[in-house]
Amino acid sequence: MNFYGIAAIYRFEMARTGRTLMQSIASPVLSTSLYFIVFGTAIGARMGDIDGISYGAFIIPGLLMLSLLSESISNASFGIFFPKFSGTIYEVLSAPVSPFEIVAGYVGAAASKSIILGLLILATSRLFVDYSIVHPVWMLAFLVLTAITFSLFGFAIGIWADDFQKLQIIPLMVITPLTFLGGAFYSINMLPEPWQSLTLFNPVVYLISGFRWAFYGVSDVSIVLSLGMTLGFMALCMAVIGWIFRTGYRIKP
Repeated sequence: MNFYGIAAIYRFEMARTGRTLMQSIASPVLSTSLYFIVFGTAIGARMGDIDGISYGAFIIPGLLMLSLLSESISNASFGIFFPKFSGTIYEVLSAPVSPFEIVAGYVGAAASKSIILGLLILATSRLFVDYSIVHPVWMLAFLVLTAITFSLFGFAIGIWADDFQKLQIIPLMVITPLTFLGGAFYSINMLPEPWQSLTLFNPVVYLISGFRWAFYGVSDVSIVLSLGMTLGFMALCMAVIGWIFRTGYRIKP
């Protein structure tokens, strides 16, 4: 295992975050804080509890997941897309590092940035909403698993994209709507049929439900099913990336 190669890629990607702090950290934290002010404080004060939880506290897992998914994908996809765009990807591919080590460096850095951002947002939310975490170990486990899984997904998108528009289209046109419709702001049990049953086809429902269970011990679907869906999607992303390196899809001429 070439740990020096992994560390070199990891440090390079983390250093990029240091040069773009406003975009990488400050902007997502500010945006999520506005959600807490509008939905948690202003609107939440006029709404009743959901499953015995105040509305402001109820939306914390959903808002965290919204930022975590979008930032994990964005960090990882741009991290591998830019070397492709500039042509330096061939230097990485010809270096004495294996595909696993390349993925570990890029995905490790993207997931680390997302986890740091998630913890910052969680700390910031305390300024607006009072909350408690029933299962802190499981909360951290879901945070890490989701960051790694969607960083793997973002890595695959960065390989697939051949221009900046494609780099943004899946996070903006697919992930964000699925998160909003996945119970970020409500319990899916509040939906009438057939929308409640149709919502179960949205994979983000299982992520938010599992994350909410870690916070408050309540969930819309089984925690085992939430964990299984997360691990299953991670395995699918790893299989796709393995196929990319075996075939050289869009990384080799």
